[in-house]
Amino acid sequence: MKVTVVGAGNVGASCAEYIAQKSIASEVVLLDIKEGFAEGKALDLTQTATTLGFNTKINGVTNDYTATAGSQVVVITSGIPRKPGMTREELIGINAGIVKSVSDNILAHSPNAIIVVVSNPMDTMTYLALKSTGLPNNRVIGMGGALDSSRFKTYLSKALNCPPNDVQGMVIGGHGDTTMIPLTRLASYNGSPVSQFLSQETLEKVAADTMVGGATLTKLLGTSAWYAPGASVAYLVDSILNDQKRMIPCSVMLDGAYGESDICIGVPVLVGRNGVEAIIDVKLNDEEKDKFKASANAVRSMNAALDQILNN
Repeated sequence: MKVTVVGAGNVGASCAEYIAQKSIASEVVLLDIKEGFAEGKALDLTQTATTLGFNTKINGVTNDYTATAGSQVVVITSGIPRKPGMTREELIGINAGIVKSVSDNILAHSPNAIIVVVSNPMDTMTYLALKSTGLPNNRVIGMGGALDSSRFKTYLSKALNCPPNDVQGMVIGGHGDTTMIPLTRLASYNGSPVSQFLSQETLEKVAADTMVGGATLTKLLGTSAWYAPGASVAYLVDSILNDQKRMIPCSVMLDGAYGESDICIGVPVLVGRNGVEAIIDVKLNDEEKDKFKASANAVRSMNAALDQILNN
């Protein structure tokens, strides 16, 4: 099984590393536009194979899409982060051009690939990839909810002082500091609601910390995070390639689910060999429904900026 990761920066390289270490795919292709960059990352990663005990083949190429032919899954991490003084429209305009070009080039060589979008603003870039390629809804997936949920569970485990894998929880809505919705009401600790162990005040702090999880790391690191994003992508790719049918919150096209249509936004889905195999209807209460509606409106505002750029 073959996976291509477009963009050999921190997130892309981490994604390739985790896929190789866990032997999720037999081959990983790293592609970047910077001469020699992907080749160097691939060689460095390959030199860990004997010490870490994996046999995944890792190839790096500079803008050579022929090397990606036959990929079952393609991960798009390429794009630029928002810089000081840059408007939302400028960021969307630059990254939209990158995502559209990458999608077209990928499908020319891997027409049956499932596309996983990481580039920001992620919900809008997922929408763009889906609309510009004409692919069926199940074959374009934004990974943001998987990452946001991993951060949510981390903060819950810290508050509970328990092992992270004893906690279950999910984040839905848009992949943004003000649009994501940590579902504290449904979170559990080994099957029991976390509200039995944590006060409402603590749960509100956990939710708030989750929502600024990315910004917190950017402030600490001076750049965007990469370990957790790379691991979240690998987790999603594993569920696709190995038909795990995991329930993972992802940004997908809605056609009536959760009262929304013609929008890509985070909801829980079953992820398997066919990509999105089902959208799971989690019964939200009225407060959560209101938050989801507000989140969808914010994502639509971002999409409107995209439409304006593409139509000018």
